[in-house]
Amino acid sequence: MSPPRGPRYNGGVENRVLVILGCTASGKGVLARALAARMGAEIVSIDSMKVYRGMDIGTAKPSAAARAAVPHHLIDVADPWEAFSAAEFVARADRAVADIHARGRPVVAVGGTVLYFKCWYEGLFAGPSADPSVRAELRRRAADEGVAALHAELAAVDPEAAARIHRNDLRRIERALEVHRLTGRPISALQRQWGAATPRRPEWSWRLIGLRRERADANHRINLRVRQMVAAGLLDEVRRLAADPRGLGAPAAQAVGYAELLAHLAGRLSLDEAIEQIKVNSRRLAKQQRTWLRRMGGVTWLDVAADEPEATVLARAEALPARG
Repeated sequence: MSPPRGPRYNGGVENRVLVILGCTASGKGVLARALAARMGAEIVSIDSMKVYRGMDIGTAKPSAAARAAVPHHLIDVADPWEAFSAAEFVARADRAVADIHARGRPVVAVGGTVLYFKCWYEGLFAGPSADPSVRAELRRRAADEGVAALHAELAAVDPEAAARIHRNDLRRIERALEVHRLTGRPISALQRQWGAATPRRPEWSWRLIGLRRERADANHRINLRVRQMVAAGLLDEVRRLAADPRGLGAPAAQAVGYAELLAHLAGRLSLDEAIEQIKVNSRRLAKQQRTWLRRMGGVTWLDVAADEPEATVLARAEALPARG
């Protein structure tokens, strides 16, 4: 993947989409920005929380300087009290890529929201439409019995889905139970049928690279990132968001780093307990991401050593063969 000689290729039409995948804190954002700078590319973010304005520290958004140096898309496109779906992401990402290619530039897409990527790359999961009566009943139960009760029910009917959905993620628990009730089948089985690992936009020249780290190194980087976020003012960011009279929508309020500090502000956790819980939940998120990513076909994996310099990772990524 040597640096391009000019802004266009393949008969004068730019159609590259280079995707950098990896778990949280794996270094994928740093690599993506370095590759984009070398390629003259623009970046499309594949992150379900970076879409929200004001959620900056806890989502590890690139700095204003980084975004000025390389144009970024799908960041700060929704307010935190709004819902933002995978379908909305796919539509916006398609438009962003079309616009970038029309400018004669390649695309580097990067992120860890694997569900968003799978919907974008393979197509939206064709599950049943939402049923208002089922959802109302599930939300009443969540309010009366707690989200943990719904997660326990999911574990009974679909242990595979329960293992990868966090016990506080009401939105995804609700959807998985809804699918089971409407179809009589676990959502995990339906999603396996969905995963064709072939692009829904074959006219784009896709290239998938995944970053992998040893578990101990990944956990160390996660713990370090959490400490850095807290030092950078994450609690003040959450306090400011919580003070907005419009509130936080369920997706934003359940995000790792935000849910725990909201619990602290509500008096349910001490600050130290909340910080430790952020570390635990971030490691759980990374485990879920690893599970999803192992199932992705067509990914060329780049194993990164704990002490490997960023420049070396960049050089090895550029030296990978054109297809994995």
